[in-house]
Amino acid sequence: MSAAPAHGALHEIAGAFLKLGFTCFGGPVAHLGYFREEFVRRRAWLEDAAYGDLVALAQFLPGPTSSQVVFGLGMQRGGLPGALAASLCFTLPSAIVMILFGYGVVLAGSVHGTGWLHGLKLAAVAVVAQAVWGMGRSLCPDRPRLTLALLAAALLLLLPGTLAQIGVMIGGTVVGWWLYRGEPAPTAGPASASAIAQAPDESHPRTSAGFGPSHVWAIAALMFFVCLLVLLPPLAAVTDWRFLKVFDGFFRAGSLVFGGGHVLLPLLRAEVVPPGWVSDETFLAGYGAAQALPGPLFTFAGYLGTIMRGGNSAWLGGVWCLLAIFLPVWLLIGGALPFWHQLRARHSVQIALRGANAAVVGILLAAFYNPVWLGGVQSGRDAATALAAFALLQVWRLPPWAVVLLCAGAGLL
Repeated sequence: MSAAPAHGALHEIAGAFLKLGFTCFGGPVAHLGYFREEFVRRRAWLEDAAYGDLVALAQFLPGPTSSQVVFGLGMQRGGLPGALAASLCFTLPSAIVMILFGYGVVLAGSVHGTGWLHGLKLAAVAVVAQAVWGMGRSLCPDRPRLTLALLAAALLLLLPGTLAQIGVMIGGTVVGWWLYRGEPAPTAGPASASAIAQAPDESHPRTSAGFGPSHVWAIAALMFFVCLLVLLPPLAAVTDWRFLKVFDGFFRAGSLVFGGGHVLLPLLRAEVVPPGWVSDETFLAGYGAAQALPGPLFTFAGYLGTIMRGGNSAWLGGVWCLLAIFLPVWLLIGGALPFWHQLRARHSVQIALRGANAAVVGILLAAFYNPVWLGGVQSGRDAATALAAFALLQVWRLPPWAVVLLCAGAGLL
């Protein structure tokens, strides 16, 4: 990967990403465009080819693409302190708003019968429908992958739960490798936007194959990630400590998300709704509110943590859940970055991801039906509102935050 310019001061990194945290509306693909304009064209922190490599890495790893790119940009510019400063400043604005929104719901006691909150649930219907439509077109361009997505959705509707979702992801990866093992590997993910199109495969300098201190720290980060992923579930079961169970659930959700923040919806719901920590209607209201904010959708975890803890110190629950869900992002991107070029060259990895991406579409399709549609649409008027919101998003290209505000207003009426 091309070397970044001389490392910048932490206040420079923090200021740049704090500004983006207030202005980056539109989801991960839009975020990638903002980053390229800010750091490649305006600030010249790195070249187009290096930025394309970083975005491609984020496409291959589980977790939120835009947050991974933020961490990688900060690491290239200022090492680990720069990475943490970039991530915290980019996440802070929306995280604070979601925690405050959680306080509002706690004080209200319930979202049932609250018109504008019901409008947020209808906005979630439209947003997830658009995500299913867009991801289906890009990730399932042929009959085998479309069939795989539909089978995955059917299986999850019959057997809901986290284990079934993990099984669908593993099965999709294996089937994708088997179906496409004889075909040329793609050079980049389908959702990499214009940045990847700017990145040639072999025409820019590569890092050496040497094994240095950065590789040692990278291996340590990956080993720590694996240890947490393997050890947290039995520890949570043995201790029966609720906060450890919450950390385990949110850490696994952050570790298993492929395909963007919307896939987080079924994973988190499986963790917090069946145990009774959060009701379905409260869950969907918060998810709808998250669409109106800039920054990463993963800050939805701050809202859920605030709801679950309650009381004057509810914000501590929000911070705890935010740490749990973002920790895999930091460990994976920090651990994979030094080894990215060797990994990207593997044909089997790139081919297997075709099936994994199709399974992602199936997961999101199942989540669209339950809980999004069943939890939000209660009448013909609700269906008409959700359909109009979808048209505003998909046909008229209104930004999601504007559609969310319109749905909230419609809920009041």
